Amino acid sequence: MDDSFRLNRAQWDERAPAHAASRGYNLQGFDDPEHLSDVVRFDRPRLGDVRGLRAVHLQCHIGTDTLSLHRLGAHVTGLDFSPVSLAEARALAGRAGADIDYVESDLYGAPGVLEAGAFDLVYTGVGALCWLPDIRRWAGVVATLLRPGGRLFIREGHPVLWAIDETRKDDLLVLSFPYFETPEPLVWEEAGTYVDTTAQFQHNVTHSWNHGLGEIVSALLAEGLQLTMLEEHDSCPWDFYPGRTVEDAEGEHRLAEGRARLPLTYTLQARKP
Repeated sequence: MDDSFRLNRAQWDERAPAHAASRGYNLQGFDDPEHLSDVVRFDRPRLGDVRGLRAVHLQCHIGTDTLSLHRLGAHVTGLDFSPVSLAEARALAGRAGADIDYVESDLYGAPGVLEAGAFDLVYTGVGALCWLPDIRRWAGVVATLLRPGGRLFIREGHPVLWAIDETRKDDLLVLSFPYFETPEPLVWEEAGTYVDTTAQFQHNVTHSWNHGLGEIVSALLAEGLQLTMLEEHDSCPWDFYPGRTVEDAEGEHRLAEGRARLPLTYTLQARKP
C-alpha cells in the first residue's frame, strides 16, 4: 500500500499545477464571490443547508469544492495527501479571502491529524474512492471523524462505470475491469490527465481499486452509520466516454444514446446515530 500511495502521490503532485491552470477547473471563475464548482452546484439540492456546520472535505485535491462548501456557509477543513495540490488549494482560498484549514495526510491517516468526533459533515467528491485499497477502513475513518448526529455526503463514480472499457469503438458497454474490491490494484500507465493541457508528465503510473456499491454500503453499516440516501445518476461531471457523450449546460455528461443502460455516478448519505 505504501508503494501505491507513493506512486499515486507523485502523479497528483505533478498534475496539480496543470489542473489549476486548466479551463476544466476554472479557477478564474472563483473571482466571482458567488461562483461554485460544477460538482457542488450539482450536490447542492441534496446537501441542503450547511451554514454553520463544521465540515471536512476528504481527498480535496486543489480545493475548488472545498471553497464552494465554504461559500455555502460551512466551516471547512480540507485534507489531501498531495502537498502540491494543497499548495494550489491554499493559494485559491487566499485569493478568495476564504478562511479554510488544509491538512496534509493520506485518507487513512486522517484520524491522526484531525479531531475525532468533531465534524457535522464529512464530504467526499467525485473520483476519490478509487484511490483507496480498503473500503472498510475508509468507512472506519468516516465514522471516527463524525460527531453523533453528523452525516457523510458523497457523490462518486459508479462502480459499474469504473468497470467499463471506455476504449471500445463499437456500441457495446463491456465490463472489462473488476466491479468488486480486489487485493491487488489495477495498474495504469497513462501519459495525460483528465483536463485539456499541453503539459508533459513524467510520473504516469497509478494504482487504483474499485469497490462495489454493496461493499460501500455494508462498510458504512458495519460502522454503525444509518443510510439516509442512495440515488444513482445517469450523468457525471467529466467526459467519461469521448465521442459517445453529450454535455448539458451544467457540465454534466451523459451517453448520447441509450443513457438508461449505464449508471454513471451515485449520491450516498449516511448519518451517525
